This record gives sequence, structure tokens and C-alpha cells, in this order.
Amino acid sequence: MVKKAKNNGVNYVWAISRITLGLILLWAFVDKLFGLGYSTCNVKGITTVGCHSAWLSGGSPTSGFLSHVSGPFAHFYSTLAGVPLVDWLFMLGLLGIGVGLVLGIAMKLSAVTGSVLFFMMWTASLWPATNPFIDEHIIYILLILGLAGVNKDQVLGLRKVWVNLPIVKKFSWLE
Repeated sequence: MVKKAKNNGVNYVWAISRITLGLILLWAFVDKLFGLGYSTCNVKGITTVGCHSAWLSGGSPTSGFLSHVSGPFAHFYSTLAGVPLVDWLFMLGLLGIGVGLVLGIAMKLSAVTGSVLFFMMWTASLWPATNPFIDEHIIYILLILGLAGVNKDQVLGLRKVWVNLPIVKKFSWLE
């Protein structure tokens, strides 16, 4: 007999954490796409030092951050700033991982790609200003891995529908 998991309060904490982390990524995507003025210039043309315009207006979603990195990997990351392929991969990553987390689908893929994205963001910003090793990127990596680990007990998501799709059954890494 298969034991059914309880939908206790902890599962809802994980679900809210999953959705919230997804919304952080989706907000970064939307802000960089439209230049809403939070980490980008807005589309009305605000120009300040370090401000980069919307991707839809010809700006680069990676150049604002990667052009100003310091630390042991600064040269590597600064060469990636503004490269169109890197811009596309970054934006698709923000969108795909964000949607996966908010909807609770493709959690394995979201966990792996999200961990890589957060790790690269951490290495690009070494060393953290307030702690010699840990910043929010490390916390996000731990959180996204934890979310993948508890995914079988998921609530507030579309996992049950997602895992029954033929393509997901055929390619388990999409689960």
C-alpha cells in the first residue's frame, strides 16, 4: 500500500517559497524586458550612471551588471556583458525558471538551471559586501534545491498535471 503524503503547513511554506522565488525571477525578466526603472532605465529615457535601457529598446539585460563586476572572475564576466547570445540565454533562463517555479512544473530542470544561474551570479559578484562567502545567491541555490527535493509533496502547483503529460513521462528530467 502506498502511503499518501499529508498536505500539512510545511508543504504550504515550501509552496509559497517556490512561488515567491519564481516571482523574483519573473520580476527581473519583466523589468529588464520593459525597462521599468528598478534595475534598468525606464523606457521614457531616464539616464543615470550604470543605468541600462530596456531589452525591447535595444538595451542589454546583462551589460548593466556584468560591465561593473569586480573580483576574481571580473574579466571573464565583463567579456560576456552585452553579448547577444548571453542576453538571450539569461532572459530565457529568468523566464523559464521563473515560470517553472511559479507553476510548479519542470522542477528538476528549474532546480539545475536555477542553481547554475545563481552560482554564476554569485561568482560574478565575489566577494559579497556583507559576508565573506554567503549572499542571497547561495540562499537561493539552497532553496531551489530544497524545493526540488520536496516536489513530490507539492501543493499550490501544477505538478500532478505536468507529470502525466506524455513528454514528461518520456523524459523524466522534465519532471
